[in-house]
Amino acid sequence: MVIDLIVHKTDDGFTAEVPSLKGCETWAHKEDKVIEKTIDLVKYYLALPDETKIVVDRARKYSNKVVYKIIFDKNSQ
Repeated sequence: MVIDLIVHKTDDGFTAEVPSLKGCETWAHKEDKVIEKTIDLVKYYLALPDETKIVVDRARKYSNKVVYKIIFDKNSQ
């Protein structure tokens, strides 16, 4: 499964959202931390086991936002 993760640079840190999961949004001072928090939230929303292997791939960058692809196998447990 592949879903988008959008990270926005703000004046006081970074916000991240997964548009395909309603309400899946996080905030942190650093970009790597906001991605980590969002991955944890995605695992929670989709009821994935903690050991699920997830790959985060940077897809493209705009002025103040970066789009990542979150790649994982939802059925492997």
